[in-house]
Amino acid sequence: MTRPHVSRRGLFGAGLAAAGAGVGAVAGVAGATAATGVDPFTAAANGDESIDLSQSHPFYATAARSPQGGVRTAPQRYCVFMTFDVSSSLATDLQVLLARWSASIAQLQAGKTVGSVEPAHGDGVGADTGEALDLGPASLTVTVGLGPGIFDERFGLASRKPAHLAAIPTLPSDNLDESLTGGDLSLQACADDPQVAYHAVRDLARMARGTATVRWTVLGFGRASAGPHQSTPRNLMGFKDGTRNITTDADYDRFVWVDDAGEGAGWMTGGTYQVARKIRMNIEIWDADVVSDQQRVFGRTKIEGAPLSGGSEHTTPDFAATASDGTEKIDPRSHIALAAHEANDGVKILRRPYNYTDGLNQYGQLDAGLLFTAYMNDPEHFTRLQRKLGASDRLNEYVSHIGSAVFAVPPAPRKGSYIGEQLFR
Repeated sequence: MTRPHVSRRGLFGAGLAAAGAGVGAVAGVAGATAATGVDPFTAAANGDESIDLSQSHPFYATAARSPQGGVRTAPQRYCVFMTFDVSSSLATDLQVLLARWSASIAQLQAGKTVGSVEPAHGDGVGADTGEALDLGPASLTVTVGLGPGIFDERFGLASRKPAHLAAIPTLPSDNLDESLTGGDLSLQACADDPQVAYHAVRDLARMARGTATVRWTVLGFGRASAGPHQSTPRNLMGFKDGTRNITTDADYDRFVWVDDAGEGAGWMTGGTYQVARKIRMNIEIWDADVVSDQQRVFGRTKIEGAPLSGGSEHTTPDFAATASDGTEKIDPRSHIALAAHEANDGVKILRRPYNYTDGLNQYGQLDAGLLFTAYMNDPEHFTRLQRKLGASDRLNEYVSHIGSAVFAVPPAPRKGSYIGEQLFR
């Protein structure tokens, strides 16, 4: 049984209307409408996005050099990201794990279990944990990455290492926690139902026991990037995120997909590289800042997301525009000015982040931020951007990079094969 087609915004709007039937609630809505010009009920009812929990994405490729799902796939609502250290030193153990993961991911993305939930014998252990029964595929994708450690001396794969796969160097403003860095393998499970995403990673982690151990994990929600026909979402700072993201076939070919991975690494053609960063936001401090300064930090208006040089959200920023007093309308140290491809030799990366929260920190303040995942055909592109941002970005006062890892993401396997199989030939 699958859940029906549901409009998230319409459902949210209806629930809000029912809950807000009191005089105070109505007055609050009227005040918000007057202040912003946006009627939240109308926006909810007329939203252009919906969730179809019966939708599924195929895992196996039908053509050579096809990417894995979860890269160009329209971002789902939730993400569970987990990294692993391989504890075995046997290449055959790694092969078996990748093969089992591939077969299981194909089942999971189709909305099926990875084995029996209720064994024939009552005292048996279920192969599938069962918490996603009857939930449907929910557009699940699971993306598998291989870290630099896979290509050390343990598995005899040094000659197959992709040319650009190396640990991210130390970057300005890094405040990395060792327990949140690195990893030999990564799993990025994204779905429109959080329990479907969690179930996938949970069962795949069970399969890894004896071969790999969990290193670090992040539970993401509220996608912070948009795909085709999706409105631009907001990060936890309240600003639209990912307005100038990669969208065209030409840019995917130029900046995302690997065409030449170096000698011995032809198995990566059609794949990409994944950079993962856990970025903590100083939410309490940010919330106390005046909105006019918040807008100068980002270089955009908070409600519409328009560049401060003028226009609407998708207007190309004019970084040379000046105000009547001669100052730049967009601060040269604003986030959009430093991250713009015009200021970085045309370099672009595909952003696919999610918001996260870890509850409260030791000081009783909100512990939350951004699970920043990005894809590119050379991780040096990310490093180049982050060096500039880490050194000068006005946003640095409010964020701290506490986790970091990089992975090679092979292309999707054909049916009858598994992720990375060509590595072992």
